[in-house]
Amino acid sequence: MKTDRKIQNLVLIALFAALTLIGTMIKIPLPTGAFIHFGNSVVLLAVLLIGYWQGALAGGIGFFIFDILNGFAAEAPYFLVESFVVGAAAYLAFTLFKQKPTRVSQIIVIGIFAGIAKFVMSVIKATVMGMIAGAQFKPAFFAALATMPATVINIFSTILIVSLVFFPLRRAMQLIFHNQPA
Repeated sequence: MKTDRKIQNLVLIALFAALTLIGTMIKIPLPTGAFIHFGNSVVLLAVLLIGYWQGALAGGIGFFIFDILNGFAAEAPYFLVESFVVGAAAYLAFTLFKQKPTRVSQIIVIGIFAGIAKFVMSVIKATVMGMIAGAQFKPAFFAALATMPATVINIFSTILIVSLVFFPLRRAMQLIFHNQPA
């Protein structure tokens, strides 16, 4: 039965990686060249539904594949790491509710933790990229902040989507996986 559990974990990681890839491919372009997507929502759901390591790995793989397939190969390793950092922030908040949130407000709090981590990681990345391009720290930092509207919109859309679908998905997964033969 231990092998069945390992196979189930691998299948769920692969499923959420594929869903992250698909969610990231559903893009709403912004005038800045950035885009809004649903990949972050899938990653947060993965962390909450299948666990920190599995969910963050699934999200990181999904983002990594997206980046490779869409001309962002240089950024692929960063998004793999970011999935684990944002996932850790979400999981930390998740543990505040003993991994059993019962209200939408608790999911919103978890989303805010994840959103703050995503925002900080995005600012750090954009600042470092600006400094690599030759800017001093202060101009690179303020230029990074100027690119954050798309990130903020992604954060809010992630919180909204996860708040709406977490409880129905958790219930569906409980029904599916608890009704399996032992």
